[in-house]
Amino acid sequence: MPTERFTFPGHGGQDLAARLDLPDGPHLATALFAHCFTCSKDIPAARRISGRLASMGIAVLRFDFTGLGHSDGEFENTNFTTNVQDLVTTSAELERRGMAPSLLIGHSLGGAAVLMAASDITSIKAVVTIGAPFDPEHVTHNFADALPRIIRDGVAEVSLGGRPFRISNDFLEDVAKGQLTPTISNLNAALLVLHAPRDATVSIDNASEIFLAAKHPKSFITLDDADHFLTRVQDAEYAADVIATWATLYLDMKRPAPPIGIPEGVLRVSEADASGFLQDIQSGPHHVLADEPAAYGRHQQGPDALRVPVCGAWGVYQYDHSHVCAPQGLAAGSRQRLCHPRQSPWARRGIRSHIKNRQLCAHYHADRGSGCRPARASAGNRGSLPCASIAGTLKPY
Repeated sequence: MPTERFTFPGHGGQDLAARLDLPDGPHLATALFAHCFTCSKDIPAARRISGRLASMGIAVLRFDFTGLGHSDGEFENTNFTTNVQDLVTTSAELERRGMAPSLLIGHSLGGAAVLMAASDITSIKAVVTIGAPFDPEHVTHNFADALPRIIRDGVAEVSLGGRPFRISNDFLEDVAKGQLTPTISNLNAALLVLHAPRDATVSIDNASEIFLAAKHPKSFITLDDADHFLTRVQDAEYAADVIATWATLYLDMKRPAPPIGIPEGVLRVSEADASGFLQDIQSGPHHVLADEPAAYGRHQQGPDALRVPVCGAWGVYQYDHSHVCAPQGLAAGSRQRLCHPRQSPWARRGIRSHIKNRQLCAHYHADRGSGCRPARASAGNRGSLPCASIAGTLKPY
């Protein structure tokens, strides 16, 4: 996945740090991602969602709000309104690059910010909120014990997530004025609300109020037992898949036709989790995750590297009236039918395959010792390869 890092002036002229995750293939749409309160563009949820969307053709720009992450400025001089202004400024930067965003995604307070900013960005066709508060003032519960000091002294240092931040009274006054009901009811874009029922930071009631305030088209999808920050890989992956599928209803994401003479479809493999072995495999419109077994300390979210080619092998062998190939463990003569070639993308494209070596990758047992033939072999040809102990590296030619 190509990534471009750059800076550009924010609402007050300070440089904002941005990261643009680009698709390896056709660029179908552009999204703008707003991170959560006092977070940054590089938190795991933002990184994983952006990477997954990019693998599906949606370029995603994520940036640090003024005073956070790698962006310039002082956080104590910012508030909810300046966050909204940063979003509008960032969308203008994307438009200047010929990539005007059509999708806004906001996490937590960033979700409230994208709801407020959407009406000021003419290119937006769809908005997604993830664990967003209905009332921006909700964020003050994170430092409720410091509110008297902030009001008395005008500014006070608070600890959020183990890090110190200076919160000003101006921030409190600004979030108190951030009423979202009129904005949501007049939202001129489709809305998707994602929220976890067990979210301990922003309760599910907020999602209900956002959804009820909005007009159609609108959708609500639960994130089940995910936490507020979507720290588990599978939760971020699920959110990204839902967003990408839902967005096809409202964004112009028609894939360009492949050039004449170019094989149909392209296989792309990219890292899905920097902390492990999880890989994102995209073959045309089809997507699968590949991982390592739990015994190796992985999450086992998909087939491992040995099972992936076996899955392909099943697709190119077929049932024959004279003999049957069955997976190890099935009784001989069970006449278990394998994947029919018409269901196989390899067979549909008329691509023949052969077994490259006989090292064990999978074990097959033949009915009465008969051979196993490739899907494109001639009728009645038992083939030259025995079924027992064959393994296959599929090689199109």
